Formats: sequence, structure tokens, C-alpha cells
Amino acid sequence: MNKVNHRKSGIDDINLIDAHYQSFAFKRHYHLDFHLGLITDGQQQYYFNGARHQAGAGQLVIMPPDEIHDGQPQQQGYKVKVFSISPEWLDHQASELSGNCQVHFPQHNVTDSQLFVQLSQLHAQLGNPHFPQLAKDCMPIEYFSQLLGRYSQLRPQPVVALGSKDLHQLRDYLMANLDQKISLDDLARLCDLSPSQLLRQFKKATGMTPYAWLARLRLEHAMALLKAGYCSTDVAYYVGFYDQAHFARAFKQAFGVAPSEI
Repeated sequence: MNKVNHRKSGIDDINLIDAHYQSFAFKRHYHLDFHLGLITDGQQQYYFNGARHQAGAGQLVIMPPDEIHDGQPQQQGYKVKVFSISPEWLDHQASELSGNCQVHFPQHNVTDSQLFVQLSQLHAQLGNPHFPQLAKDCMPIEYFSQLLGRYSQLRPQPVVALGSKDLHQLRDYLMANLDQKISLDDLARLCDLSPSQLLRQFKKATGMTPYAWLARLRLEHAMALLKAGYCSTDVAYYVGFYDQAHFARAFKQAFGVAPSEI
């Protein structure tokens, strides 16, 4: 039995997930936020950065935004506590620079028992509605500063060229038109490429087809809207799913939980 619980933390830029995945496997996908996963029991296997990796109990898995990865349980599955953190919040903690620098983690799988315990306690306290708000505001800065200080670097914002546009410009266009029918010809014209050129360049840059990448973008935005309190019927329409059943099925296949359970 797979169990997934999405919770608010009391801080707008941080959301919490408690999950026990016994059989559910994530297909290759990406997130718009940083996902920091604390494996508390069992083992997970995942694809990332061109290779397969293992993570077990006591390890922290760091998955940056926009990076393609998957995830499968091993043997009896695994339990994980996840922080979903906006990149802007984490970048701000790392530096006061306002340019186009971003946080980069050279290691994606960290074994640090002291930090693991601290972040596990933080996850529990942020999910406690009776924990003082001032402490909720202070503790993430304190604990994530330790993570950043030990394991992160700052690097310039990468630019992924796709014809006359880059991937960030293309994502901005798609985000502004999530509820519209978007064709390969539309995207190719936007980038001053032929459809076949765009398809090849896009797959090379992201590891996904434009269709699969857009489908994930719609679902990631749907998750954000559901967490913000929008009803699933409205969310399905806002992100371009005109069939509620199709939306619910795609959402559960992507996240292991129905939209009504968020």
C-alpha cells in the first residue's frame, strides 16, 4: 500500500511530503522546485544525470528543479520525508546577489547523520500546527544554511538555447498558455526552427519530448494550485485538461495520489 501525504509548512515557499512507496514508481519527470528527500527507511533506486543510483535510510537526496529523474522502490519499498522548496527562497538563503546566479549542489546524494537528524526534526516541527510561527520562520534558515554551507555552490544561471529562444523563455510562453492547445508548429515558429529541428534540440536539451515536458509542466502547476486551495475542477481547466477524469488519472500516475487528496 502506497501512502502519500502532502502538507503545508506554515511558510509559503516550503511544502512537506510524507510518503511510503511500496510499489509506486515515478517515470522520468522534473520539478519546478527543489526536492530534498530524507530516506527514513528502505531503499530507492533512481536515474539522474545519465546514471542509476541508490539511496537508503539515513541519506539525503537532493533533486534540483528542471533536472530529469525517476524513482523506484527496492524490495519492501522506502519511506521518505520531502521538503519542496522554491528555488528563489533557497537562492536567497545562499546569497544576497540579485543577478542570475543559482544554487548548485555538486552532490545529489548526501550522507551526514547530524544534518539528517536536524532536517528530520525540522520536517516534523514545520508540520506541527501548534509549533510557534517564529520558530518556523527561523529554523529553516538555520538548518538549510548548514546544508548550503557544506554542500552547495553558486553558479551562473545556465542558458539552454533552442533556436532564437532559450528553455526559460519557452517555459514562460508555455506557462502563459497552459490552458491552450499548443502544437509543435507553434513552438517551432516561436523559436525560428523547423518542427523537426525543435524536436531534436528539445530532446537533446531536456531528455524529454516537448509533449511529455509540457504535460509535466501542467501537472506541476496543478499541484501548486491545489496546494494553494483551488478546487480540482478549476485546476484541471486552468492547466489545459478539459476532461476531469483524464486529469485525475494523469495526476495520480505522476504523483501517486489523487487531486482530491492534496
